[in-house]
Amino acid sequence: MNRKTAAIIGAGYMAKEYYKVLRAMGHSVLVLGRGEEKARAFEEEFGQKVFTGDYRAVLQEQETMPEYAVIAVNVGGLCTVTQELIRLGIPNILVEKPVAYRSWELAPLIQEQEQAGANVYVAYNRRFFASVQEAERRIREDGGVTSFHFEFTEWAHTIGPAKRPEGEKEGWIFANSTHVMDLAFFLGGFPKEMKSYAAGGLDWHPSGSNYAGAGISEKGALFSYQANWEAPGRWAVEVLTAKRRYYLKPVETLQIQELGSVNPKPAELAAPWEESYKPGLYEMADAFLNHPQDKRLLTLKEHAEHFPVYEQIAGRRG
Repeated sequence: MNRKTAAIIGAGYMAKEYYKVLRAMGHSVLVLGRGEEKARAFEEEFGQKVFTGDYRAVLQEQETMPEYAVIAVNVGGLCTVTQELIRLGIPNILVEKPVAYRSWELAPLIQEQEQAGANVYVAYNRRFFASVQEAERRIREDGGVTSFHFEFTEWAHTIGPAKRPEGEKEGWIFANSTHVMDLAFFLGGFPKEMKSYAAGGLDWHPSGSNYAGAGISEKGALFSYQANWEAPGRWAVEVLTAKRRYYLKPVETLQIQELGSVNPKPAELAAPWEESYKPGLYEMADAFLNHPQDKRLLTLKEHAEHFPVYEQIAGRRG
């Protein structure tokens, strides 16, 4: 195995999940936390030194700059940390979604990335689920997608009372719901035309709570979506072909409905890594470190092209 040097920026939940994967792969990992409490908890759990303070100074003190970096800080800091790592000369960066809350924030970041010649990817790990890989394979065998539907209902009754970093709940549709949007459009094609409706609002998410829309994708597939955060629901993606209907509901599973049947049956999935690590994370990290040509890796530029779609779904104007 080609042992690589990677830095993880952050010491919270997602940083821990990335560390488990990179450690299992046998890579050299440098962990840089921004808060003492999370850093100490990280050290106690893994016995791994976590550097705190100015992470830029710590990186510059290393004999050689890490080849790879994973950014797993709070959403509000993702864009700034990415920019700083590009300026430090780290050539390969994987940053947690959504990178920013507004599309215009991404343009200067892309400009800096291109000037530096850096490779920056956005971590939508559900693209790498075993269920999604199997669905992709079967959809190709069927001749491609003809239509699809997705739901991104969030559980407002649990999110509202939860303690989250400043601004995160107000931007929840971007910070969390885009997981489902990205996955649905990854399978069915991103919109060529789309009509969107947004209504309602919550104390912690005043911009909307009830969403619906429909359109046609670049693959020629008709699609629809809905989400009502003030009613029961869940995340779900359904993809239809001329032969079958595929249910990712929950997304970690795959059920298949054959033509002429009303009873979906579960697909057998080969998912050895999902038993030990956060689903999709091992495969995504492997692609980032070893297979950058993997089409499931989402580049920052591609993400910026998709972001106006998310803003339209969210009901954002201007």
